Amino acid sequence: MSPFPPDHATSTFERIDFIMVRPSHPGNVGAAARAIKTMGFQRLCLVAPRHDDMTSQPEAQALASGAGDVLAQAQTFDTLSAALAGTTLAFALTARPRDLGPIVCDIRQAAEAGRDHLHMHQNTRVAMVLGTERSGLTNEDIDRCQRICHIPANPQYSSLNVAQALQLAAWELRYALISDSSQPLVPSTGKQGTSSGSLPATNDKILAFMAHWEQALVSIEFLNPSHPKKLMPRMRHLFTRNQLSNDEVDMMRGVCTAMIKAANHDR
Repeated sequence: MSPFPPDHATSTFERIDFIMVRPSHPGNVGAAARAIKTMGFQRLCLVAPRHDDMTSQPEAQALASGAGDVLAQAQTFDTLSAALAGTTLAFALTARPRDLGPIVCDIRQAAEAGRDHLHMHQNTRVAMVLGTERSGLTNEDIDRCQRICHIPANPQYSSLNVAQALQLAAWELRYALISDSSQPLVPSTGKQGTSSGSLPATNDKILAFMAHWEQALVSIEFLNPSHPKKLMPRMRHLFTRNQLSNDEVDMMRGVCTAMIKAANHDR
């Protein structure tokens, strides 16, 4: 019986499985769980792991680091065929070129293809399949997938740790899914709306600041009003080019006031 609630099938994020075939190092399993959770996914599957209690090994627990729920819900299968039973599109991640086999794509193309496949129907499922730490996936493993997926790493040293490869796959899938749904790609500050101080300053406010700035430069004898040359036009271009906000103009007006006060004090 699946440990995942029935409503998990309703979300695209919850219709993606990350399958580790014959993992031998508990630490990589724990790191994989953490990688999955940080990208918003939950489903980790293990095929014929080296240890029956792989997810409860101390190293797995330690490297999961806050993703213990993903680790606890990880499903174990005897064969890759069993793990892929409900999958409609599977990607085999491998660094080695293959003369024969499924269609080849890179990790970004795989993420975009996976996203499009998930949008086709609510019953579609995608799987990212990764092999053993030492030898990767076998030809038989790859034949059970519909696509071969490569990560365009350094060709002189393209061997990624399996948990690192899984993290990249999870990241590309997340980016493809949230970009398509117009979700924010950067964290929110939690503030609602836009403050008036952060809005661009109006032209009349900029002109008033420039007059104040000119007065301040004259007060500290940086600007000679009898021979101004092109200093003020250049200053005006500098400030207008940077599109000052209301708060920034107010701050610079405070600087002007301080400059004039300091100059008068020294006289």
